[in-house]
Amino acid sequence: MPEKNLFYLLALHRAPHVGDIMAKKLIAACGSAEAVFRESRKNLLNIEKVGEYTVNSLFRKENLLEAEQELSFICDHAIHCNSFQDPDYPDALRHSIDGPLLLFTEGNYSIENKKIISIVGTRHATRYGMDFCEKLVAELAVFDPVIVSGLAYGIDICAHRAALNNNLQTIACLAHGLPFTYPSRHRKDRSLINENGGCITDFWSTDKPERNNFLKRNRVIAGLSLATIVIESGEKGGSLVTADIAHSYDREVFAVPGKPADRYSRGCNDLIKSQKAHMLTSAADLVYMLGWNIEKTPKQQRMIFPELEGAEKSVYELLLEKGKMPGDEVALLCGLSQAELMPALLSLEMKGMVNPLPGKCFEPVMA
Repeated sequence: MPEKNLFYLLALHRAPHVGDIMAKKLIAACGSAEAVFRESRKNLLNIEKVGEYTVNSLFRKENLLEAEQELSFICDHAIHCNSFQDPDYPDALRHSIDGPLLLFTEGNYSIENKKIISIVGTRHATRYGMDFCEKLVAELAVFDPVIVSGLAYGIDICAHRAALNNNLQTIACLAHGLPFTYPSRHRKDRSLINENGGCITDFWSTDKPERNNFLKRNRVIAGLSLATIVIESGEKGGSLVTADIAHSYDREVFAVPGKPADRYSRGCNDLIKSQKAHMLTSAADLVYMLGWNIEKTPKQQRMIFPELEGAEKSVYELLLEKGKMPGDEVALLCGLSQAELMPALLSLEMKGMVNPLPGKCFEPVMA
């Protein structure tokens, strides 16, 4: 991005009373960030929903001074920046109404044409929650998703580490400027994340990790992704805010259920009960709801099929006998519940033995 353009974007970004939505409106009306600052007050006031407070905040001298200082930091440290108008700005975030005007990024990631999911949850994760998170990411690895989270204690860092352990890209959304790491204990994790993923923030280099920043950061976690998964949450918490934001963006939301008496399952249970989230009991639920298909390579299709047991054996033998069938009919004839059927179908699909078809049907792949 040309420095001049970035300078005026920074100045607009820093103006009080001008949030991301208003900044985009001003740019759309004037043609560019630079044009906003060259426009007359009278013409600016004629723009819908632009008032005196907004216009006065634009012409603070401090905006330009602070923008100059931030631009100097960006150039000195070779920080990668992109605006909502740039082609490499994340497409899903571009379509989020309050997506950031500017993003500051580091690391080594590529998200074009990738399946991107966010995983969030309580900082006080239980062993059950962490085990579920690790198993979920491992089972989804065949789809090569990008795992997004917030680098926090608990479920967040578990999701990042699980992604790295499965050689998946992972993105940490920060609630502060790039010079800081919060919590500091995760510096090593951040370094590893940058090797196969990266960090994203819309906060300036001088912005420290403050409480309100984390709530604002959550819109980036939700906005980047096709779906947001909540694994353990109390009745209140940042992960529920992220789920609400994702729901407002009309994205898919999933929550892992738990016992009613479990403190860190109450938030998830409430999301499911209020129909803001789909119940998630295994990777198969996510794969089914998002309509993901595994692309088979010729090598996979020619492989010798492994020995099967249990539900997988029953399902595959039935499909071999009957051919293409709806999932509900497979479950009925095999005497399986949906909770038993979907993991079996997913496992068979991963082994290259079953193909999912439109209309919630499945067909066998012949050995």
